[in-house]
Amino acid sequence: MALLQLLVSSLVFLLSITSTISTNTEGNALHALRTRLSDPTNVLQSWDPTLVNPCTWFHVTCDSNNHVIRLDLGNSNISGSLGPELGQLKHLQYLELYRNNIKGEIPKELGNLKNLISMDLYENSFEGKIPKSLAKLKSLKFLRLNNNKITGSIPRELAKLSNLKVLDVSNNNLCGTIPIDGPFATFPIESYENNGRLNGPELQGLVPYDFGC
Repeated sequence: MALLQLLVSSLVFLLSITSTISTNTEGNALHALRTRLSDPTNVLQSWDPTLVNPCTWFHVTCDSNNHVIRLDLGNSNISGSLGPELGQLKHLQYLELYRNNIKGEIPKELGNLKNLISMDLYENSFEGKIPKSLAKLKSLKFLRLNNNKITGSIPRELAKLSNLKVLDVSNNNLCGTIPIDGPFATFPIESYENNGRLNGPELQGLVPYDFGC
């Protein structure tokens, strides 16, 4: 009996250590994000890296296991760029960074966020291409990248996102043709408007999807 109690206690201890390591990793990732951002109104003031986990930080939501599941920094008057560290938030479901002045490319590491349901990066100053790695986000339902400075074509890999309900890439600098497969068959034309070199929907077999890029 004593041996069984010892084994149970050891298991509980190991699970607690694993959870602490995980939340520390997430805290480190968020702290790395903070160092990349300018925050003139101090919305990130509570992000103290010396705490055991980031679950008490403002604009961060955790589940019952202290895993970060939401990052809510929309309309927060922050600027700067995103880094690959965000890809370490393995349990993240909602990434809300809309209406700021975040620049640079969208990190391909965001494709590691397998539990992500919503990615709202609209009304920023993102540049570069839409990462093909976002096609790995099988739980994604909402992808709003509108009103940025994104270039290139719409990755055909995104047509594999069978759960995607809302897509908005309007008001960017996209080119090529609009996909017609998978969820793209249901998105309204308004999802793509004000992209000067974006044509579509694509005529499969007649022109390459990146025609005009």
